[in-house]
Amino acid sequence: MTSKLAHFKTRAFANPSVKKAYDELGDEFAFLDEVLKARAEAGLTQGEVAARVGTTQSAIARLESVQSRHSPSIATLQRYARALGYKVEIRLVKDVRRRTKRLTGRGAPASVRGSA
Repeated sequence: MTSKLAHFKTRAFANPSVKKAYDELGDEFAFLDEVLKARAEAGLTQGEVAARVGTTQSAIARLESVQSRHSPSIATLQRYARALGYKVEIRLVKDVRRRTKRLTGRGAPASVRGSA
């Protein structure tokens, strides 16, 4: 089965638009992977997590879905994590793949605008 998946991914990623779309969702897939690993490690079903969080199984299914149209709040993620025996950590990490534009003008620090 793995070789079929690898073959499919190789063929799909040969299409630049598919590869670009996949790469753009990379962070979401990585987050989802962490969420699903944590629930699996806790040995809980979606229904059991829902009962601990105080919500429905379908709400947990939406939280665990990349295709969800709703981004859960930090408070919801914290309740979910606590139900699994985890905690949420949020960090900003420099994305070396993207170049950021240097701020200039009123919104920029004085050192960037050239003022002393």
